[in-house]
Amino acid sequence: MRSLVFAPLVLSASLTMTASAQVKSVAAANPQSSSSTAIHLRRTETLTAVTDSPKKAPAKVSVTAASTQVYRVGPGDVLDIQLSNYPSRNSTLFTVLPDGVLEYPLAGNPIVVGGMTTVEIATLLQQRIKIFDDAKVKVDVRDYASHAVTIIGFVSAPGTKILRREAVPLYTMLAEALVLPDAARATISRQGAPPINIDLKDARLSAALVVPGDVIKVTGVASAQFFFVGGEIRSPGQKPFHAGLTLTQAILASGGTKTSGDLKVKVSRQGNDGNLATEEFNLRKIQTGKTPDPILQNGDRLEVTAN
Repeated sequence: MRSLVFAPLVLSASLTMTASAQVKSVAAANPQSSSSTAIHLRRTETLTAVTDSPKKAPAKVSVTAASTQVYRVGPGDVLDIQLSNYPSRNSTLFTVLPDGVLEYPLAGNPIVVGGMTTVEIATLLQQRIKIFDDAKVKVDVRDYASHAVTIIGFVSAPGTKILRREAVPLYTMLAEALVLPDAARATISRQGAPPINIDLKDARLSAALVVPGDVIKVTGVASAQFFFVGGEIRSPGQKPFHAGLTLTQAILASGGTKTSGDLKVKVSRQGNDGNLATEEFNLRKIQTGKTPDPILQNGDRLEVTAN
């Protein structure tokens, strides 16, 4: 085993002597360029140190069941890196930098680990560590930070949630966000894909996979809507309303009129000031196409009377 303290000093001295020898060799051939050549060599060494490890693009997430069994580290994740056969009292925690780079001193130059699993990182570090013979590297994620989703709507704990896998079932995230009793549906918005609408009562759909970057909106049951009808009508009372309902449709849904004579319909509607505004329509003219069939609104009151 080589000394942990002595080896880096020897390596540093070796690099310095090599660079110095190169500078002197060039300077002997061209004395006027010695200063600029030394600066060029330093810049070259620095550039080589940063780009020594080729960048590995973050892996694209394939939304499959296998995605729930793997985690690929990303910026902000804190890794716990330990040498099982060379224990140390120094900190073993290292944060992945914003560009996916890991600076681990024993590995030499910074390496790109974004998009890699902890097993892949351990294998890479094992290859890069030269200061120890046969180093056994173990890598775990201490703090998860890079895989975030957002949950809003009918939940007690909305906001950003962190995934610990490449994908997790929707019901797992909803349990963490504490879904309210009135929640009925969820919509998953994902970049580059159409929204995914899910009925929370359907256990199969609630198992849909959520991936980093998703926005989950939980909505409640829509309040029931009604209109009210009375007068010369076969089935008066409160009736279900739906968007786009017309006056003649509302009358048919109420059983039709009691008589076939000339009838008028008063439609009363509550305004923003709380007062009712009433408009009168000739039913025969609507039925014969002489006047438009008006669109009703939720809460309208209809009274059918004879002219």
